[in-house]
Amino acid sequence: MTAVYLLMTQFKFVNNLWGLVVIYSCTAPLGYLVQKGFFDTISQSIYEAAKMDGATNFRIFRTITLPLAKPIIVYTALTSFTWPWSDFVLPRLLLIDKDNWTVAVGLIQLGQNEFARFAAGSVFIAVPIIVLYIVLIKNMVTGLTSGAVKG
Repeated sequence: MTAVYLLMTQFKFVNNLWGLVVIYSCTAPLGYLVQKGFFDTISQSIYEAAKMDGATNFRIFRTITLPLAKPIIVYTALTSFTWPWSDFVLPRLLLIDKDNWTVAVGLIQLGQNEFARFAAGSVFIAVPIIVLYIVLIKNMVTGLTSGAVKG
């Protein structure tokens, strides 16, 4: 965190929401690395069979690869949204003014006698994540069952 803080200081991103946007955007390649491992597990024989049936590369991608990849795409979407939405450490480090604080940072600053506000803020953080999960989970299940290779 010290290195991140020093870099953000040099780029004038301390106490600036754009600093968080830059850092969270720079973590996108981690999702791609996880996806690469998932795509490597898809059997090549599926692609070979589609090629033999005369499918174009775009059709293979649209009708085979994307349906099989739904679980990892959903996982990446959920984690890419959840981490910045509920992160506390990075915003606490970079945002100094109360006007720039995220909900998570603001909640931790509440006093012990403000439990009702803390609970309401916690619901505010949790509800979008739960709704996103409920909306996307069906894609994860259908993606897991959408294709297979006979043994």
